[in-house]
Amino acid sequence: MLDRLLALSSPMQFAQFQTIPEIANVLKVLITGLAGFLLAFVITPIWTHFLYKYKIGIKIKKNDVNGEKLTFVSALHASKAGTPTMGGVIIWAAMTILVFSSHFLFPLLANLLDISFIARLDFLSRKEVWLPLFALISAGVLGLFDDMMSVRGFGKNKGGGMRFAMRFGWLIAIATAGGFWFYYKLGWDRLHIPAVGDFTIGWWYIPLFIFVILFAAVSSNETDGLDGLNSGILLFAFSSFAIIAFLQNKIDLSSFCAAAGGALLAFLWFNIYPARFFMGDTGAVSLGATLGVVAMLTNSAIVLFIIVFVYVLESGSVVIQLTSKRLRHRKVFLAAPLHHHFEAKGWPETKVTMRAWIFTMVTALIGVVIAIFGMGR
Repeated sequence: MLDRLLALSSPMQFAQFQTIPEIANVLKVLITGLAGFLLAFVITPIWTHFLYKYKIGIKIKKNDVNGEKLTFVSALHASKAGTPTMGGVIIWAAMTILVFSSHFLFPLLANLLDISFIARLDFLSRKEVWLPLFALISAGVLGLFDDMMSVRGFGKNKGGGMRFAMRFGWLIAIATAGGFWFYYKLGWDRLHIPAVGDFTIGWWYIPLFIFVILFAAVSSNETDGLDGLNSGILLFAFSSFAIIAFLQNKIDLSSFCAAAGGALLAFLWFNIYPARFFMGDTGAVSLGATLGVVAMLTNSAIVLFIIVFVYVLESGSVVIQLTSKRLRHRKVFLAAPLHHHFEAKGWPETKVTMRAWIFTMVTALIGVVIAIFGMGR
């Protein structure tokens, strides 16, 4: 083994080493992830300077979706008021720049430096990347408008921002467009259950697609309530799907997920407690919707719910809480979503966040294992 490594030390031997398809693909994914990390780090001071200069900070909500006062949550997070939001732009902007750079700039660099491998880093493929990229940009831009309206106090919603019905409406529009594209243009009509097999569900694939996208986007937004909480969960999720896509030989999609993971890692550097800025709807909703599209592209809808099982718990706690308050006029949880319940029980914010990360690491590992062993059935 040592002799083989020494033999690869010369440039010529290393160039030959890169021609091995599997090694070249691994390098492509890893380099793309590193590029996403570095690019996001470069964008961060530029964007944060803009956020601080124009005082684009959050306003602590005082009412829930039913208009009832959030006395506990508001008091607990009062110190966060004014912290810049819309930090999610760093993530999806870095990913977008990297995707198009890989397609238009990298081939030029390959010719200029006479290194053909650089051209192979292109991962803007119509079959694998266009759809998640569309979800990322469209949801990101719409979320950006929502965040700006919230900061400036615009809109009919109390405290500013789009009404929930409006936000939900444009999410359904994006998800519906994706569902019809998958079903009519790509011919997707099967649900894969790991270790069981594929089941043809016909046009039911469209509502399934819509449900998965809405679940991922809304749950991501609901979970984005503590410093570093959602960015860490998304980091594990996209990293998991980078592995799943790679093993399905979807190398460009794997690279896209790696770019997301790299950008999220850079974002998390500044988003951990005490957060320098928050993700905002422009990050949480867009990345959640994109994660849902990636899950459908890999035919891993079931696996998605396992990997981000914390989203199931978070969204489930909101549904249970609202239903109980409406029907029984009583609370089930001290506060909802679930992370606020643990805060109400006296857990420090950092403990809630890190335990959610650990929980997601375990569920992500389980999800990847199930995805791998269930691929052949």
